[in-house]
Amino acid sequence: METGKNSFERAAGVLLPVSSIPSPYGIGSFGKEARNWVDFLHDAQQSYWQILPLTPTGEGDSPYQSFSAFAGNPYFIDLDTLYEQGLLKREEYADIDWGASDKSVDYTKMYQHREPVLRKAFSRFKDDAALDAFIEGNPWFEYFSLYMVIKETQGLHSWLEWEAPLRNRDQGAINSVRAEAAEEIRFHAFVQYQFDKQWNALRAYANMKDIQIVGDIPIYVSLDSADVWENRLLFQLDENSIPLEVAGCPPDYFSADGQLWGNPLYDWGAMSKSGYEWWISRLKKNFKLFDVLRLDHFRGLESYFAIPYGDTTAKRGYWKPGPGAEFIDMVNKTVQGASIIAEDLGFQTDGVRKLLEYSACPGMKIVQYAFDDSEAGEHLPYKYETNSVVYTGTHDNDTLKGWYKNASRSHVRHAMDYIGIRNKREVPRGMIRLALQSNSSLAIIPMQDWLELDSYARLNTPSTVGKGNWRWRLEKKMLTTKLTDEMTQMTQMYGRNKKEEKM
Repeated sequence: METGKNSFERAAGVLLPVSSIPSPYGIGSFGKEARNWVDFLHDAQQSYWQILPLTPTGEGDSPYQSFSAFAGNPYFIDLDTLYEQGLLKREEYADIDWGASDKSVDYTKMYQHREPVLRKAFSRFKDDAALDAFIEGNPWFEYFSLYMVIKETQGLHSWLEWEAPLRNRDQGAINSVRAEAAEEIRFHAFVQYQFDKQWNALRAYANMKDIQIVGDIPIYVSLDSADVWENRLLFQLDENSIPLEVAGCPPDYFSADGQLWGNPLYDWGAMSKSGYEWWISRLKKNFKLFDVLRLDHFRGLESYFAIPYGDTTAKRGYWKPGPGAEFIDMVNKTVQGASIIAEDLGFQTDGVRKLLEYSACPGMKIVQYAFDDSEAGEHLPYKYETNSVVYTGTHDNDTLKGWYKNASRSHVRHAMDYIGIRNKREVPRGMIRLALQSNSSLAIIPMQDWLELDSYARLNTPSTVGKGNWRWRLEKKMLTTKLTDEMTQMTQMYGRNKKEEKM
C-alpha cells in the first residue's frame, strides 16, 4: 500500500475457489489435486491463483457469511493426507456418499459426513505439543472454540438466542464450558491445526512453482459469529446486542430494492480508539496465509451504506462516513508490505476515488461492465490505468457465455462491435483478449471463462440464498493440454508470461 508504487508487474492469473478443485470427496481440498492445479497454472504461464475466503461457510453456504473471520474451513482438509499420516483408514472416508455429482458441491452431505471423519482422525492424533503450540500461537482460537462448543450445545442457534450467561460471556459460565468441554475444544484445535498445516504446505508448493496466492477478505463479518460475540463493543449494537443498522448497498441498475446483506456495522469510533487492533490482527492473520489480499467492498472504508435493522429492502438506507485515510495509515504502519487489491466496484464518488489514490492500492476493472449502461465509462478497456486489476467477471457475475446469452441484445452488440467479431459465440475469447491486452498490470480470468462454461457454472448470484450458489466444481478432464497451450500462447502474446520466459 505504499503511495506512488505500482503494485504488480505485468502478469496474469486465474480465479478458482478451493471448493471447485476436483476431488473424489465432494469438495476441493488442499491435497494432490490442488497441487495438480498449481502445476496446471505453472505450465500455462500463470503467475497468480486467486481464491475465495477460506473461512468456514455460513448462511447459504456462503464463504462471505462465516462463523469466524480467523478460522479455516474444515471441508478443505485433505482426507488422503490424513490417511498418509495414519490418522484415517481409507474405508472410513472413501466409501462415503459425498454427493451425486462431481460438477457440484452437496453441502448437506459435507455437513453430515465431514465432521465424523475428522473426529476419527482426531481420536488417533497424539501430538499434544503441536496442539498446545497452535493454541498458544493463535489468540483468536480461544473464543472461536468456545463459540463453536457452545453453539453445538445450543442447537446451533445464533449466540443472540443463547442462555443469558453464555450470550453475555459470564466468566463463571465460560469457565464451566472450558472445564466441561476441554476435549471438544482440543478437537477444534486439531481441525484448525490440520487446516493451517495443509494450507501452508500447499502455499509453499505454489510459491515454489512461482505462483502467488491472492486471498479474499470480506469487509464485514456475520452477526452470528465468534467475532461479534467476543467483540460486540466494536460493532453498532444496542444494549441487547441487536444491530442498530446493517450493511448493504443502495438500489441501482441491477436491483431496484438494493442489496440487504444484513451484516452488523462496525463502530469505527471504537475501532479507532483501539488502534484498529481487531482489524490489524485480522489482516496479519491473512497475510500469513496469502501473498496478496483482495479487500472486498473497499468503498466502505470511505463511506458505508447503513440500513435500519428489520427492513426487508435497502431502500431506506443512507451513507455514513467510514474511517478513511486514518485506517489506511494504520495498516501501512502496522502491516508491513501489505499487498492489497481494492474491490472498488459499485457506486463511485470523488471521495472513494481519492481514498483509492491515497492508498495506492490497485482497483478492479470488470470487462463485462464495459458494455452495460450502468458503469460503462469506468470499465471500457481503453481507459484502464496501469495500477489496476482487470477481470472478465468476478464470483458475483455470470460466466461470459452466460452473459452473452442473457444480456440485452444492445449490450451484446456493443461488445461484439468493440471486440471486432461477428459471431456472439466468440464473445468469451474476445473478452479474455480485451482483459489480457489491456494496460492493467494484473489480469485475472475466472476458470469458467477460460472453459467457456454456461450459467450453470456461475458461482454466486447476489441477493439470493440457497439457490445453487457456491457449488460449481471443476472436472479434472477439463484441464487439457490444448487449454494449457492456448492459455500460454495468449499470456505470452500480451506480455503477461513469467519473467524467466521473457529473457
